[in-house]
Amino acid sequence: MEIQRAKGTRDFLPEDKILRDNIINTIKEVFELYGYNPLETPVLERFDILSSKYTGGAEILKETFKLKDQGGRDLALRYDLTVPLARVIGMNPNLKMPFKRYQIADVFRDGPIKAGRYRVFMQCDVDIVGCKDVRADAEMLNIAKDVFNRLKLDIIIKVNNRKILDTVMDYAGIEKEKRDMTILSIDKLEKLGLKYVEDELKNNGLKKKQIKDLINIITIKGSNNEKVEKLKKLLKNQEWVKEIEELLKYSDAEFDVSLARGLSYYTGNIFEVYLRNSEIKSSVAAGGRYDKMIGSLIGRGEYPAVGISFGLDVITDAIKLDKKLEFKKSIAKVYVIPIKTFDKCIKMIQSLRVNGINVDIDLMDRGISKNLDYADKLGIPFVLIIGEDELKKNKLKLRDMKSGKEEMLNIDGIIKKLR
Repeated sequence: MEIQRAKGTRDFLPEDKILRDNIINTIKEVFELYGYNPLETPVLERFDILSSKYTGGAEILKETFKLKDQGGRDLALRYDLTVPLARVIGMNPNLKMPFKRYQIADVFRDGPIKAGRYRVFMQCDVDIVGCKDVRADAEMLNIAKDVFNRLKLDIIIKVNNRKILDTVMDYAGIEKEKRDMTILSIDKLEKLGLKYVEDELKNNGLKKKQIKDLINIITIKGSNNEKVEKLKKLLKNQEWVKEIEELLKYSDAEFDVSLARGLSYYTGNIFEVYLRNSEIKSSVAAGGRYDKMIGSLIGRGEYPAVGISFGLDVITDAIKLDKKLEFKKSIAKVYVIPIKTFDKCIKMIQSLRVNGINVDIDLMDRGISKNLDYADKLGIPFVLIIGEDELKKNKLKLRDMKSGKEEMLNIDGIIKKLR
């Protein structure tokens, strides 16, 4: 038997896992700073929930992992974290609104495998349900700014409104049944370019004039205010004006009329976050307002909602591309080398751990040089050498692995230095 992973899945060795966990912890800290509470939902969902016409749309359903349980019930692996949130709202009618939650978990897509595209990947979602005000949309953008500031990544936030795209398609005379397909094509503009999108729209049955009118509007140039004013003159339906103007007032985002977001459930403001001056060209976070999905899915009331999702994989790749950053291969802060003193130094080591210091220790009675090489290759910043002489003097040798400097300190001095 050849030992292999399932196609489209990955292992994360400690160096990558430590980095991913640091990013997740940063994102989680910012979510909680804004008052969002954690939510956990099952990996398995009923297929009829995930396949509802009010949820992810036909494109995602093509990539949904389906299975049956022993009772013959149709189940599926969740393809995102938004539909499970909608189900939770429907099953808990007494939740206080607005309901602010975040969830960081794996999702699954049975789609084609290519570079940067996996069948199991993690989403980091934050949403607010029960608030119509554009200030909730702006809060998503502020969360994004704070997350990327902490990660030391320079970003640009692009925003649009799905009502604008609907009105543009009215203007271009695009038939209702072709609009979802058209949105999916427009969504590829940033990644694949104008020529690709034009060819795809033609292949999808749009007429030459429809394509021309559509492209002329979604590629409008100018400042945010100039773009808004141009659209006001061109488009009859003005329902979107207040929403986009208010969002731009609350943020320093860039208004991009071509921004589409492929999912069919968006109803208002939408946004995507990109890195400035980076090899990474895809978005690192994205989201928008979906006011109709939850109420339509559960068949009860109105549940306006807005959220944003952070792409852990692409953020990880961006940080790894930064040559100025060093990456940990071990979570240990200090590596203990006992020189025939293992039994005697256990209590000392435990006192370090009690004080929140991550400690690893040689369990194999290796020599000092081998242990120093081991600690160096794992990037452990400090080594603590404990021999009989050190124990007698109640002074332990602490070596800074980066500078090579050594100090003789008692246990309290080591705790103070490392904590």
